[in-house]
Amino acid sequence: MAMYVWILGLLAISALHAGDRESALAATARADFDRVEAAAMPLLRDAGTCVQSQAASLAVAPPAEVPMARFRKGYCALAEAAVTRSPDMFASAAADFDASIQDWLSRPPGANEAALEPAPSGLRALAAIARLNAGVTGGQAEQARSQLALAVDSKQCSGTAMPRDLCSSVLSAGRQWLSWLAVENGDLYRAMTYAPAAADPAWPRWVAGKQAIRDREYAAAAAWYGRALEEWNRPRTPYLMEALAPRPALSEVLTELGGAQFLAGDAAKAAATLAAALKADSSHPRPYYLRARAEELAGKSAEAAADYSMASRIALAAAQDLASGEAHLYRGVMYYRRGDYRRAEDEFASALSFDIPAALEPDAEAWRYLAAVAGGACSDSRERLERALETASPYFPKSEARQAADACQASEISAAGALPAELRQ
Repeated sequence: MAMYVWILGLLAISALHAGDRESALAATARADFDRVEAAAMPLLRDAGTCVQSQAASLAVAPPAEVPMARFRKGYCALAEAAVTRSPDMFASAAADFDASIQDWLSRPPGANEAALEPAPSGLRALAAIARLNAGVTGGQAEQARSQLALAVDSKQCSGTAMPRDLCSSVLSAGRQWLSWLAVENGDLYRAMTYAPAAADPAWPRWVAGKQAIRDREYAAAAAWYGRALEEWNRPRTPYLMEALAPRPALSEVLTELGGAQFLAGDAAKAAATLAAALKADSSHPRPYYLRARAEELAGKSAEAAADYSMASRIALAAAQDLASGEAHLYRGVMYYRRGDYRRAEDEFASALSFDIPAALEPDAEAWRYLAAVAGGACSDSRERLERALETASPYFPKSEARQAADACQASEISAAGALPAELRQ
């Protein structure tokens, strides 16, 4: 009997120590999470420590606490990934959020107050944001977008499972991702719908600039882009959700601003802005091409020719198979400006034969027919040029093309008038 009592005593002491250990692990994990969650932009070491303590706590957590432990582990992993930009760490965070959602749905009724609530929208949004930051593509990206849209639209931020401020901040970052994805798909109406509540105050201005370009309000577009750039350049304390939301690179911002300034007729300002874009990143051909157009507008033909050549070389260098339709387009413009219309037409035909961004295809077609018209193939190409102008971008020299078409038509009429009457039929 004494032995039995002694064994029971040992078991009780062991259970007491186990409970103390579990409580200590949980307290450490919670303190580590609170430190990460309270920081505007968590330190890398704090995020890494938090991931480890959450994992230790998760191993001994009672079933009712598992969903929150998984959420905290995922959040700390996401904070670490925001600093390291590791796709694997983003994917690990997404997996923790998914597991937290599944555990949440399978919690025993009455475990606590939070068990009566649906999984918070912020938790679902975090899983999608983590995947999008990991760089998923295709069907996975579409799945993340759908999950994010459902989370943003449901707006379930009770505050029981996730602090309300954190949940709201997560959903703001989610709205910016939805706006970004809509811009990528050319759906500016949907982009504008989500933009006002985006995490980044510059983002709605950026989207408004794109809409103004589409509406052919180029001065307004330049103003919107400029205001977005001012906001992005304003010194401010970074915060985690801003780091997890998408935003264009500085070179892209400057390129679009320079393009809008060119379309608004301010060639000098456009050239200066595009030079700044190239200083930020000279590995893309577009700012060279747009600066060449601005230099033409300013009468700097030699500088424009050099930039067309650079645009072609960079586009060709970026092509994996050494066959770039974009490179042929820029080379064709260079030949056209030299008055070598035959070679220009060949280059534009090659641009349409090789892989070329869809946005550049209408311009390549218009340039091809403009070169043909300028080279004397008036009767065959004038009407095709006029049709191509309907879809060409505002960066294509439409006024110049119409003048060439009119001159071509006048030449045809003059030539027909010089023929004998019996040949004018």
